[in-house]
Amino acid sequence: MTIGTRLLTWFEGELVGSDSLGNIYYRSRRSRRNGREKRWVIYKGQAEASMVPPEWNGWLHHTFADPPLGDRLVHSWQKPHQPNLTGTPQAYRPPGHLLAGGQRQKATGDYEPWRPV
Repeated sequence: MTIGTRLLTWFEGELVGSDSLGNIYYRSRRSRRNGREKRWVIYKGQAEASMVPPEWNGWLHHTFADPPLGDRLVHSWQKPHQPNLTGTPQAYRPPGHLLAGGQRQKATGDYEPWRPV
């Protein structure tokens, strides 16, 4: 967190809530000229936008007027929120990827490579 964000939070911030990842959400105590309140997040750990769950992302971007409640509707097919893991050791690497061993199964008979004429 930068010193500017810290000062803004101390002087103008009103605590709204936090998420399961430990991020803390604020809004300005007074509305701006355009009538919309300023909303921001203080990340737990590294500042990474993909660490904001979808329901809080909607609130931050004024898609939802009210902050999400703890009793969010969760469907059986929904997976828990996961940050973007691209570029990390936990990133998905398909079979045959160089960083996953570089070996893949031979292509079956349904594959025919293109050969220029």
